[in-house]
Amino acid sequence: MREQFAQHIKTNFPFLANEPFYIAVSGGIDSMVLVHLCAQLHLNFEVLHCNFMLRGAESEAETQFIESFCSSKGIPYHTKYFETNTTAAKNKESIQITARNLRYQWFSEMIVQSQIKYVATAHHLDDSMETVLINFSRGTGLEGLTGIPAQNGYVVRPLLPFSRLEIEHFATENQIQWREDSSNASDKYLRNKIRHSIVPLLKEMNAGFLDSFKNTVHHLQQAESLVDDATRLVYEKVVEEKENQLEINLTQLLKFQNYQAYLYQWLNKFGFSAWNDIYDLVEAQSGKQVFSETHVLLKDREKLILSERKYNNNEEVYIIESITSKVNIPLNISFCNVSYITETNSNCIFVNEEAIKFPLTIRKWQEGDYFYPAGMNGKKKLSKYFKDEKYSLLDKENQWLLCAEDQIIWIIGKRADNRFIANEKTKNPIKIELN
Repeated sequence: MREQFAQHIKTNFPFLANEPFYIAVSGGIDSMVLVHLCAQLHLNFEVLHCNFMLRGAESEAETQFIESFCSSKGIPYHTKYFETNTTAAKNKESIQITARNLRYQWFSEMIVQSQIKYVATAHHLDDSMETVLINFSRGTGLEGLTGIPAQNGYVVRPLLPFSRLEIEHFATENQIQWREDSSNASDKYLRNKIRHSIVPLLKEMNAGFLDSFKNTVHHLQQAESLVDDATRLVYEKVVEEKENQLEINLTQLLKFQNYQAYLYQWLNKFGFSAWNDIYDLVEAQSGKQVFSETHVLLKDREKLILSERKYNNNEEVYIIESITSKVNIPLNISFCNVSYITETNSNCIFVNEEAIKFPLTIRKWQEGDYFYPAGMNGKKKLSKYFKDEKYSLLDKENQWLLCAEDQIIWIIGKRADNRFIANEKTKNPIKIELN
């Protein structure tokens, strides 16, 4: 295994032979074998160990074991203690998710604080297979069937080609000591149930199951590469990127028979899970929406519009008390008296101080709002103005108004109201500018 590992590093992770890196070490057989292999190859590494304080004396014994081992071998090590139970309760997350988040958050901090760029973990072939079975049982796309990636950002996994059995043989042959995590024997967690009950049956049915799995994953990864290429090409034809949103042209999208697959590839990274609702959105009426924790997907005529979720904006009102005010939230707006009027534009208007009454408010639009558009005679409903200007539903939700009592002074950044505009006869013009 040592020779195979050395060749694997040379071929796929040559940077590990040329610069220092961290190894995440739990004290179990997998991470201890990884440490020994890297030490035998004289690679330059330091050890990171997480004590999640979940198993009392057993957790502390693992920490002492690792620190003693590293000290005896002259290996630099770093230990971090976590109040995992407390954090999980606070965040209302499972212990497993919390531990994982804490672990990788610390790894990221260590990367930022040091000159070291990578963290090697001891995930191996059996781990990858178990992950695929877990994803399959929950429902997944192609990416969930391609196993654990060999590299994901700063995290590298040099043991992925090797099975648990190979690792156990290497540990026995080299008299490597490790600590056994008692929770691995419990079927409380889904991964352990799969490891203890399902995987043995699969291996019994097919003695070469792991090799078959490895080949299948390779083929799926190749297919995923083709999918990525197609997804990117169609994206360029169908999706328009704007400052704060993505617009998916449904007329163009529906030319592709497998449009649902493209939607999945584009949108899954934004936390969506209600895929049937998203697919139904294509044929839905304008105004229908699907939400993730962070984003909203809106049907607006012949488009799907993706944007970040904004909470309670419609309830927010911002007060401008006087002419000396300067507003930074929700927009950066300044007010000042001037002696003469220069040219106006969408971001700068001049109003007659005598025509307005403080305090002013900045708010979102409401049903029934109207104004007297500058340059026009008569009044116009704001809903009609939005329609004429081809506002999307999200544009409407994001539009702010400057108001005096219930009267609109300015559709901020767009159009002023005739009733308040200053002219050459105005004695006290006020300049209002969106910066």
